Amino acid sequence: MTLRDEPPFRADHVGSLLRPPSLLKAREQRAVGEIDAAELRAVEDEAIREVVRMQRDVGLRSATDGEFRRTSWHMDFIYRLGGIRPTDEKIQVHFRNEDGELDFESAALAVDGPITLEETVFGSDFEFLHAQVGDDVTAKLTIPSPSMVHYRGGRAAIDPDVYPDEERFWADLSAAYAEQVRRVAALGCRYLQLDDTSLAYLNDPAQRRLLTDRGDDAEHQHLRYIRQINAAIAGRPAGLNVTTHMCRGNFRSSWAAEGGYDFVAEALFSELAVDGFFLEYDDDRSGGFAPLRFVPPGKMVVLGLVTTKRGALESKDTLKRRIDEAARYIPVDQLCLSPQCGFSSTVEGNALTYAEQVAKLRLIAETAAEVWG
Repeated sequence: MTLRDEPPFRADHVGSLLRPPSLLKAREQRAVGEIDAAELRAVEDEAIREVVRMQRDVGLRSATDGEFRRTSWHMDFIYRLGGIRPTDEKIQVHFRNEDGELDFESAALAVDGPITLEETVFGSDFEFLHAQVGDDVTAKLTIPSPSMVHYRGGRAAIDPDVYPDEERFWADLSAAYAEQVRRVAALGCRYLQLDDTSLAYLNDPAQRRLLTDRGDDAEHQHLRYIRQINAAIAGRPAGLNVTTHMCRGNFRSSWAAEGGYDFVAEALFSELAVDGFFLEYDDDRSGGFAPLRFVPPGKMVVLGLVTTKRGALESKDTLKRRIDEAARYIPVDQLCLSPQCGFSSTVEGNALTYAEQVAKLRLIAETAAEVWG
């Protein structure tokens, strides 16, 4: 077994982190006009400096900005693509947790113009992060995958006058992403993660029924998504490592889908041209490790064994046992360790404390050091 000097690292994390109270207060003040955009950004800057220090201090080799400048992990990016806008219609996503159920409501999106990259999305945000990490930590940028633009509304969200042929939509979307990838690499990004709930949701028969009911080809949707992600990253510069993270929903410690990776596993692991897969594996709703048998040599799997949905700390012995279980299907040298998802995919965050979040990240770093050296 060997140490890793490139992403994904033996001890890693998904991206979003709990927003500190000072930042939440500043957001509220900005919303009612008590402070201006520059004052909010100054608060964000200081919060990011502190959270980068925390990630280094617990022993991580990668650091994100916690997604502190975002309201949600995906829509803040998607709405900044040319040709896409929020609508007055609402999308409701049904979530579940250990105590019951809740619904998440957000604006629907419409594709009413040609999709273009009008700016380097999160470009200045990444530059700030990159300036904070130092030589011993790699700055990691997280963005939603191209699949997320389609999964939210399907064909019905695309104006047929703009895209009478859906193939043209996919070509423009992947081209916009490819340009985004090229631009962030030029800013010094060496670690890019494409976050994707769709590829995990599609393992859930209930989710596939929802897509079929709205007129999509749920049985083959994952194959289209794999092709389009590959098109988006095909021309990535040398030295840029790309991973994808797949989960079944993460909103205030709740989830939207269940089921193992079996439905998508063979095509996903053998065809998706990323360097590593962040996989949710924190409890029984994620299924077993058998689908990992399809992961080819050279690809890394980051086992999301530590839950972000609750504060109780896992034991090292349990984590090591589960790593051993996964190693029945894939060599242990192709494995890494992380939380199962972000701690705060939306600004509200999950139901745990900052101290519990730090303890989980430190546990991951310490366990990885004991397993892989």
